[in-house]
Amino acid sequence: MLTNRDAGPLPEAGALAAGPLRALRSRNYRLFFTGQAFSLVGTWMQRVAMSWLVYRLTSSPFALGVVDFASQIATLLLGFFAGALVDRVDLRRLLVWTQALAMGQALLLSALTLTGKVSFLSVLACGAFLGMINAFDMPARHAFVIRMVDRKEDLGNAIALNSSLFNLARLLGPSLAGIVIAAVGEGLCFLLNGLSYFSIIVALKAMRLNPAPEQRHTAPALAGIRQGLAYAWENRSIRDILTLLCCLSLLGLPYVVMMPVFAREVLRGGPRTLGFLMGATGIGALAGSMLLAARKGTKGLEKGIPVAAGLFSAAVIGFAFSPVPAASYILVAMAGFGMISTLAACNTMLQTLVDNAYRGRIMSLYTMSLVGIAPFGSLCAGWLTDRIGVRLALAIGGACCMGASLWFRKRVHAFRKPLPSEGESPV
Repeated sequence: MLTNRDAGPLPEAGALAAGPLRALRSRNYRLFFTGQAFSLVGTWMQRVAMSWLVYRLTSSPFALGVVDFASQIATLLLGFFAGALVDRVDLRRLLVWTQALAMGQALLLSALTLTGKVSFLSVLACGAFLGMINAFDMPARHAFVIRMVDRKEDLGNAIALNSSLFNLARLLGPSLAGIVIAAVGEGLCFLLNGLSYFSIIVALKAMRLNPAPEQRHTAPALAGIRQGLAYAWENRSIRDILTLLCCLSLLGLPYVVMMPVFAREVLRGGPRTLGFLMGATGIGALAGSMLLAARKGTKGLEKGIPVAAGLFSAAVIGFAFSPVPAASYILVAMAGFGMISTLAACNTMLQTLVDNAYRGRIMSLYTMSLVGIAPFGSLCAGWLTDRIGVRLALAIGGACCMGASLWFRKRVHAFRKPLPSEGESPV
């Protein structure tokens, strides 16, 4: 972990020291936060542009589900191996490689689109390649957070600030993408995303990190995977969190994938309507993550998880039957608030409960539960939408998520391990 000498002077007074931005006291985290601010906006621009491009090329909701499946299935297939690797290698070097490869993917997709040579299969291939990159990048990012903060008590705040930044980008990126797509086309969105990766690569290179604590991983990779799975299964609290995330990812998150269908077929809009829907989701998500950033500790955090998950579920059901754009924007904002509150709280709880030696593997399981399971939900949602319509497909998913949140509410008493409050170390 960094020392104060390595990080430079750290202010001990004012909002930065005790408020919702306190993790920014750490120089390395400030660099990471700044680099991500540009990169994530580009990422969201690409996500919206890719969805609209696929729907423009195919006019098929099922095709949207197929691309989403290809973009995320690698997280499930490679997740166990990625987790074991993250616990063994230099995380900064791994992240530089993943960001460079993601940049290459975005620039290739841009070139194909701008030259008019793009096809559904090429978008599918680029999405699958990006999914393979993310299978290693996402758990590495989660595990790397603790290396960037100088004070362990700032870990929860850093996680919440990451979520805040992610959702601020969710607010800005889709709105910009809607304008760019309407004016120029999808290719420029891909180009801007590719260029945005320079910011995070430069930030990673500029960090001054002390050597990571030696973990002494002597077991073979497969044995390490088995140990990680056994560790997660034997800890009931970790197991319950991962189960809830699987349910929400499978049954609830596909509402985002089906937004192009909802924007065009239900609300009778175009790219700007899609951008506004995604932007409204970002507003709600940003509010939820900032609320978590303002918390002074993790005490009682587990009790808010089923409440937030229930709010998300109710909002998805309401969105499914929303008659007008104005109501839809409000409901997806509520859904964004509930979902990010759930995800950030679950992430913080897992990082609080896990031992350092298993951090990479548990965060890989977190990524698999959140991202690796989602492709199956997207395929199912696309299939259901083709047969019963987007409204009923989303409503069924929301109702199932409500059941999962009620189940988790009955399991909260299992969180018996003392959790850190303000001033205590969460790990």
